[in-house]
Amino acid sequence: MSLVKQVMQEVNEVMGLIDEHQLQDAETIIQKDKRIFVLGAGRSGLMAKGFAMRLMHIGYTVYAIGETITPSVQAGDVLVAVSGSGKTASILELTEKAKADGVQIVAVTSRPDSPLGKLGDATIVVPGATKAGDGVQSIQLLSTLFDQSVHITLDVLCLMLSRRDNVSNEAAKQTHSNME
Repeated sequence: MSLVKQVMQEVNEVMGLIDEHQLQDAETIIQKDKRIFVLGAGRSGLMAKGFAMRLMHIGYTVYAIGETITPSVQAGDVLVAVSGSGKTASILELTEKAKADGVQIVAVTSRPDSPLGKLGDATIVVPGATKAGDGVQSIQLLSTLFDQSVHITLDVLCLMLSRRDNVSNEAAKQTHSNME
């Protein structure tokens, strides 16, 4: 079997395990009248930023934690925190602080029983292999399968949000960068 087919088989296996009810729980929390913040370290952070970009395209006010132009997080905001293991110290510390400050948490992790998974007001379990060896096993390096599957999962969530909010592809194009 080719490597491409093996990788696609792994992604399909993980995506087949995604619980759409968990996406619906997150959809309930993510509303246009709330500011959305995303948080993740390394490649998980890149997946979170990709999600933030799509949220912006469909009309949300969204920020990435750690950027110089990101405002302070306040009660009533939403934090989407991504960590494969659900144990990344920097992610946990900031998520715990946000929760204590009255922020709603959407946790994205491979382990629902992890500290991050337990912090979520909504928790999305993406059971792709992580660097710690959690989840569906993979021929790919480190957390690649988790990262790929998070990207697809969060894009599905954006599709759900765009349909709920009646945002068409044409409307989303209007917010796409014109400085390319």
